Amino acid sequence: MLDALGRRCPIPVIELAKHFAEAPVGGLVAVLSDDEAARLDIPAWCEMREQRYEGEQPSERYGPGGGSAYLVRRLS
Repeated sequence: MLDALGRRCPIPVIELAKHFAEAPVGGLVAVLSDDEAARLDIPAWCEMREQRYEGEQPSERYGPGGGSAYLVRRLS
């Protein structure tokens, strides 16, 4: 789980790219963000990197703070 709450574009995607290799292949990474641009940026990053975008969930499931959790499956 990457907490990018309160951080604006492009920081959520930069944090995803920076820490993505720490997840095991097949693992799921949740990027917590309250920046509306993440809704487009994270799926676009997944497409460019040939990873699977698993969707968006309210971030309350991962703790308080608002925003959304953008889920990315590491394929390679």
